[in-house]
Amino acid sequence: MKKKTNNWWLLLALIVIAALLGVFIPTDSIGLDDPNLNAGDTAWMLTATALVLLMTPGLAFFYGGMIQPRNIISTMLQSFIAMGVISIIWVVVGFSIAFGDSIGWAGYGIFGNPSSFFMFKNVSINTHPDLSPTFPLALFAMFQLKFAIITPALITGSFAGRVRFRAYMLFMVLFSIFIYAPLAHWTWHPNGFLRNWGVLDFAGGTVVHMSAGFAALAGAIILGKRKDFNKEFKPANIPYVLLGAGMLWFGWFGFNAGSALKADSIAALALMNTNTASAAAMLTWIFYDAAKGKKPSAIGASIGLVVGLVAITLAAGFVNTGSSIFIGVIAAIVSNYAIALRSKSQFDDTLDVFPAHGMGGIVGMLATAVFANEVGLIHGEITTFLFHLLALVIVGIFTFGGSYLLYKLIDLIVPLRVSPKGEKIGLDLSQHDESYDFAYKEEL
Repeated sequence: MKKKTNNWWLLLALIVIAALLGVFIPTDSIGLDDPNLNAGDTAWMLTATALVLLMTPGLAFFYGGMIQPRNIISTMLQSFIAMGVISIIWVVVGFSIAFGDSIGWAGYGIFGNPSSFFMFKNVSINTHPDLSPTFPLALFAMFQLKFAIITPALITGSFAGRVRFRAYMLFMVLFSIFIYAPLAHWTWHPNGFLRNWGVLDFAGGTVVHMSAGFAALAGAIILGKRKDFNKEFKPANIPYVLLGAGMLWFGWFGFNAGSALKADSIAALALMNTNTASAAAMLTWIFYDAAKGKKPSAIGASIGLVVGLVAITLAAGFVNTGSSIFIGVIAAIVSNYAIALRSKSQFDDTLDVFPAHGMGGIVGMLATAVFANEVGLIHGEITTFLFHLLALVIVGIFTFGGSYLLYKLIDLIVPLRVSPKGEKIGLDLSQHDESYDFAYKEEL
């Protein structure tokens, strides 16, 4: 018990140090007369930022409703705590690594200089010519933060019900610094090598969903099967799942349309494609289930619409609306089939993060290269498609391999998996001493 207490004192010390750094490394003076500021763009990006943040509580309800009653609170908290942990990491160094001065050759940036925006130094409410030409850089940093928050939260579904809370928080920190931020730099920074290869990721299908999917795959492998893996369980609260899916769909308009970084026609196109692909995927999922002899279900509709949102994220601003229907339909069929295969295997991805987000992201990446305006395969261009295939291999190896190593390292510091007793009574009680329903506390 003493060792555990000392670990928490260490974490408290780290947040105090961050607070002191904030005092002694203040941000630069902020100007209010930047002639490049556009009121419409600024208003839209403020709105989009708030919409994207809403997605993380939405994910909490989405995952929480799917899990056993004894793990609802812990599963939801794993999403909520990301809003705290990643927000601080982003201010201290995450934003710098993702969008700071590029380290690497011209056109081959690997990661940002950690000192560029350390503790948000140089992050002001003035515009930035490369990152936010018509709205404040501080707003761009906050918008990108919301993407960084939801990515590790997405991963948690793969090991729900068996991960130690402290180990998960440590994983979030290391994943954000060593996996997410460099990948964001490759993809979105003007000098990032994937961006300069012509790899298209409008709103984070690669950076967020593929990285989360492959990290989830590694996590499920490392933590192994649940003790009751072969025992079927019913979702604890299906209305929670529907609520979460609705919040995700709503917030995703900020996720995708906000990634236009302007209040313009591209933002409108992205919003339209987002809604259309999600609707197509939801219907396809229900119809496909029914064709296989299953009854249409709320869970199926919820998963389907989310898979459509995942798949269109890469392509939202690059394809026409007809293509978005096709992307939603194909993504739903592929992910549905992947979940069916997983359910017949001994692989325990609790909430099917890889079949949904990983496979959805892969479908989106390939579909973007096929349908993208002017540069897609259907327009006779093969270069973009080939670079997308190469990027798929690079991102898969980097995110899976890097996450696998991080899990192994963390397990040496803090055991990743809870004790058998803690798993049996549920993480709500064993990790947090709370319960959705104290009726089962008698199992202690």
